[in-house]
Amino acid sequence: MFADIFAILAPVFITTGLGYFWARAGKHFDTNLVTSIVTYFATPCLTFAALATVELGGDTLVLMGTAALAANVIFTLIGWPVLKVFNLSPRTYLQSLTWPNVGNVGLPLCMLAYGQEGLALSVAFFAAYVVIQLTIGVAFVSGSFSIKSLAKMPIIPATLIATGFLATETPVPEWLYNTTNLIGQLTIPLMLFTLGVSLAKLRPVSLARSTALSVLRLGMGFGVGLGLSEVMGLTGMERGVVILQCSMPVAVFCYLFAQLYNREPEEVAGVVISSSFLAAIALPALLWYVL
Repeated sequence: MFADIFAILAPVFITTGLGYFWARAGKHFDTNLVTSIVTYFATPCLTFAALATVELGGDTLVLMGTAALAANVIFTLIGWPVLKVFNLSPRTYLQSLTWPNVGNVGLPLCMLAYGQEGLALSVAFFAAYVVIQLTIGVAFVSGSFSIKSLAKMPIIPATLIATGFLATETPVPEWLYNTTNLIGQLTIPLMLFTLGVSLAKLRPVSLARSTALSVLRLGMGFGVGLGLSEVMGLTGMERGVVILQCSMPVAVFCYLFAQLYNREPEEVAGVVISSSFLAAIALPALLWYVL
């Protein structure tokens, strides 16, 4: 079991570490360019290739999307009153509690732990979660909402097209699968490398508060993932994917949005870094539990 867990975690830590030390060495890395490539090309292709050809029922993928929606709502219902009790601004901190890193860390972990079927399940969870957070979540942080934001999310049409192939049981043309699969394979290594670069550039403050919120994020995530899997009757791989995705550390996007909309980015950076550090310590035990 130890060897299996090490085989899952080593690629994640090594690739993230390469990005971290690349940035610490002062090497140039165009984060905006890479993020654009991942957002507009690689992730939609990964989503299509993973979902359109997976040997899982459409009901299972819908179940993952439902779990993502439910998790988001429950995280909000828990996080909001906790922040109010401690007199912390929800516009600053709520996304840190409600948005786990289901992309950079969650996708590779699920793929390495469960293979292509695990990747498809985690992609379905990821797609639903990203749509929620990049619309309602961003609107909450920024104080405004535009329907145009939906049109700028290629993951939505990629998911819908893949669902169409699944629902009609239409075979995906080989040229289309090979192309999307090839481009999609860029996603995970670029996400992990970019995560390392981002962590190297963040400068945390208020260590005690950041650590406390990080413990809440990780503990709440595991508890909600476990509770949802019980309520929804999930077992095996489905249960493992939901627990893993819910238990991830704070998404780096929370810091980017805090910086973009001037929501105390240094404070959010502290939660991102401390939650990532604590998650790295907890991941072996988490994987041992779900496997």
